Amino acid sequence: MTPGGIAPTPHRSHRIAAIDALRGLVMLLMLVDHVREFVYLYAQVRDPMDLAATPAALAWTRIASHICAPVFILLTGLSASLYGQKHGGRAATAAFLLKRGLLLIALEVTLVSFAWTASLPPPILYLQVIWAIGVSMVALAGLLWLPRAALAVLALVIMLGHNALDGIALAPDQPGYALWSILHLRGLIPLPWGVARTSYPVLPWIGVIAAGYVLGPWFSGAVPAQQRRRRLAIWGGAAFAAFAVLRGLNGYGDPVPWQPGATMVDTALAFLNLTKYPPSADFLLATLGLGLVLLALFERLPAAISGGLQVFGGAPLFFYLLHLFLLRALQTAAAGIGLVAASGRMEVGAPVLIWLIAAALCLPLYAACHGMVGLKRRVSWPGLSYL
Repeated sequence: MTPGGIAPTPHRSHRIAAIDALRGLVMLLMLVDHVREFVYLYAQVRDPMDLAATPAALAWTRIASHICAPVFILLTGLSASLYGQKHGGRAATAAFLLKRGLLLIALEVTLVSFAWTASLPPPILYLQVIWAIGVSMVALAGLLWLPRAALAVLALVIMLGHNALDGIALAPDQPGYALWSILHLRGLIPLPWGVARTSYPVLPWIGVIAAGYVLGPWFSGAVPAQQRRRRLAIWGGAAFAAFAVLRGLNGYGDPVPWQPGATMVDTALAFLNLTKYPPSADFLLATLGLGLVLLALFERLPAAISGGLQVFGGAPLFFYLLHLFLLRALQTAAAGIGLVAASGRMEVGAPVLIWLIAAALCLPLYAACHGMVGLKRRVSWPGLSYL
C-alpha cells in the first residue's frame, strides 16, 4: 500500500512510478514558486534576476523552481510515448496530444487566467506554462510522425540552437510579429479586448517535449531497468557537463553572462542565474540534465517517499487548477478580513515564509489529489485521464 492507503494497480511498474514521483516533486516546487507570486509580488524578480537587488534567499527560492517547467514538459513527451505503446501507436498518440493540447490552451485563456487575475477576460492575457504545454502537445502531434532519429536531432537543434535566433526582434507593426512572439520573443499581441502577453515563448518547449518523446523506447519492457537507469544517468551527466562548459565559457548558451561574486556562494548564484523566458540552452542543459539523473534515482526511491510524491504527480492538471484557486481564495479571504498590505494583496516579509505557506498548503492538496487519484483508478470514464 502507498501512503494514504491507495494500492497501486497490478501493472504499475517502478519506471512508471518514478515518472509520477518526479512529476510530483516538480509540482511541489512549482507550488513554492506560485506562492511566491501571490504573497511576494512586491519583490517580483526579473529574468534573469538582478542579483544586486534580489536577496540571496529569494534568489535561491526562485532558482529552486527552475527545474519545474523543463522536467514537466520532458515527462509530458515521455508519457505521450508510453501512451502510444499502450494504446495503438502514433495515430492514437497524435489524437490524444491534439485533444489534450487544445484543452490546455482553452484552460489557459479561461480558468487559469481567471485564477491568476480574478478577471475574465483580463486586460492582459498572460500566456504561461499551461499554454506552452498545450501548444507543444499540438506540435508534437505532428512531429511524432518523423523517424525517431530525425526527431531526436530536431529536438537537440531546437533546444541548443534557438539562442542563435535571439538577434531577431520584430516590431509590433512588422509582418510575423505575432507568430514570432508566440515562438521566441516575449511580446504583447493586440486582442479585441486588450493584449496577450506571451510569457512562455513556445519554440524551445517544443524541443523539450520532442526530446521526452524520443526517450520512450528506454521505458519499454524490452530495456532492462539497470540499462535504462545507466542511460539516464549518462545523458543527464553529459547534459550537466555541457552546461558547465558552456556557462563557464560565458559565451553562447545564455544571453546574459555571469560574473564572479564576492564569495563562492555568490559566484554559484551568479553561475546559476539563467534565462528562462525563453529558456536558454544553458537553462535547458542544467535543468534537464538534473531531471534525467533524478528520474534514474527515483526508480530506487523508497516507497515511503515515492508513494506520497506519486499522489501529487498522479493528477497533475487537477493539482494545477486546484492550487491556483486555493491561492486565489486565500488572497480573497485575506482581503475580506483586512489582512492585506497597501497593495491590496496578502504579503509576507521573508522568503522562508513562502516555503512554510507552501508546506501548509500541501496538506489539503494532498488530500484532494489522494481522492482524485483513487477516483481515476476506480472509474473508467476517459475524461478523468485528462486530470
